[in-house]
Amino acid sequence: MADLVGNLLVGQSGGPTAVINSSIAGVVSEALNHSCIEEIYGGLNGVLGILNEEFIDLASESQQTIRALRHTPGAALGTCRFKLKKQQDFDRVLEVFKAHNIRYFFYAGGNDSQDTADKISKLAQQQGWEMRVIGIPKTIDNDLVATDHCPGYGSVIKYISSVVRELACDHQAMGQGDLVSVLEVMGRSAGWIAAGAALAKRRDHPHDPPHIIALPEVPFDNEKFLEDVRRVLKREKYCLVVVGEGLVDKDGNYVATAAGTDAFGHVQLGGAGEFLAGLVDQGIPGVKARVAKLGIVQRAAAIVASKTDSDEAFMAGAAAVKAAVNGETDKCVILIRGDSEQYSCETATVSLSEIANGVKKLPREWINEDGVSMNFQFHRYAQPLIQGETHVPFESGLPVFAKLDKVAVDKLLQPYEV
Repeated sequence: MADLVGNLLVGQSGGPTAVINSSIAGVVSEALNHSCIEEIYGGLNGVLGILNEEFIDLASESQQTIRALRHTPGAALGTCRFKLKKQQDFDRVLEVFKAHNIRYFFYAGGNDSQDTADKISKLAQQQGWEMRVIGIPKTIDNDLVATDHCPGYGSVIKYISSVVRELACDHQAMGQGDLVSVLEVMGRSAGWIAAGAALAKRRDHPHDPPHIIALPEVPFDNEKFLEDVRRVLKREKYCLVVVGEGLVDKDGNYVATAAGTDAFGHVQLGGAGEFLAGLVDQGIPGVKARVAKLGIVQRAAAIVASKTDSDEAFMAGAAAVKAAVNGETDKCVILIRGDSEQYSCETATVSLSEIANGVKKLPREWINEDGVSMNFQFHRYAQPLIQGETHVPFESGLPVFAKLDKVAVDKLLQPYEV
């Protein structure tokens, strides 16, 4: 097969993670090894940057900066939640690609982002523009189908489990059998993140917090929840509850939502923690209910990121480039767990259409019969993903993160009205 010669473009989309920049470092590091890739561009703010022809020259960044991306949270290229809807938007994307001779396109994101990459690739084929498109998995929600797990997940559950242990120290001192603490975490359609808090339990200490994990996979029952809380308070000084924001009732309705929807039409979530605290306040006299909502903090916690997670994010970015150079397109990188007792992981690719818009639920058989705790199967799955610590340099007592120079690539087209 003859080499496809041209320029590379990589972009980021959706919510950032503690390790998404490690995937960008993987793309750049691997791309430098291939002469068929002439220029290495980064698109600012996902597809918005493409529409606006806002590219930066990643090859001009120092190797020190590229290495520093591996411990830097957020999306260094900028991100967006913009959905390409109009045909003229898709046509503009191809116009920009042709103007800049983009032959390799990599998009790091979740299921909606991979759907966008799939549509762009199909349009390029229809217009006869030879290009290779590979998706790079990214989501703290861990709900992408086909892959064993997603880069970003190991770090978020490492952070949340650490927070649970810290809260336990506080509550053990403050509680007198009258304290309920509710920690609300992300997770729109699946309980992977909330379930990860179970790792905070020490081995052979079944009564360690979290005492209750409220999951979207288990229809919520008000009375059962209050009875579970009462049961814990009879035994402990406090009850620590972790709840996923996507908690639903028996009819499949979210127990709490915020106003409005996002660009992809998803209902804005938030308030599940306050909902549970309200139940406690009304249903258990004399008990104080407190709520902590981590919000976006949980996806930016690079100082306790998992080294395993960061290394696999880098590996996924590099694998995307290798796949494209080898002739693959319309694919998304996935992670495959090894069969041996000792944890290992390798990459493969699947069709973008298989990833796009799908949702992988937390297996019900990994949840104990009580519906509020996780069994050994989940622990065996999740424990390897939080191993190791990334090295974050500190200066004057604070972490130092990468800052791209962002040398702009000249625009070649007329401005576009988004």
